[in-house]
Amino acid sequence: MSRLQQEIKQTKPFTSLAEETFLNLQRTADRLLAEEAEVLARHDLTPPQYNVLRILRGAGANGHPCQEIAARMISRVPDITRLVDRLEQAGLATRARDQQDRRVVTVRIAPRGEQLLASIDPTMRELPKRLFGALTTRDLQTLNDLLVRARADR
Repeated sequence: MSRLQQEIKQTKPFTSLAEETFLNLQRTADRLLAEEAEVLARHDLTPPQYNVLRILRGAGANGHPCQEIAARMISRVPDITRLVDRLEQAGLATRARDQQDRRVVTVRIAPRGEQLLASIDPTMRELPKRLFGALTTRDLQTLNDLLVRARADR
């Protein structure tokens, strides 16, 4: 019986190694994301909000339109506009219409958003190190390579 079968109390074998790998990856991702969500909840942020703030910080003073933010997200979100609405209401981001093309709305990180990220940065830099502490550098490189291959052509 595999470790995953024990964890999820499954007595029947998986239909394939691919199925077991798929479920193992989902379970691992769920555990990792729960740790991230727990850290961010202390700052009244969700992982998607944190991701948007990081994207906006990287954009600098130029900011990004909502479509560009959506394209850069780690995980897909159904309504980027609503997500930006919440960040704006919290004073973490600002929006402005483009002067040349009024259809384009550019989103920028607000000073309060930059301050919040600066306060979270040390904890969030340590999180992956803690979560993957049992893996060697070589293990991490192999895992990264395998995950990229699994996403290829999708």
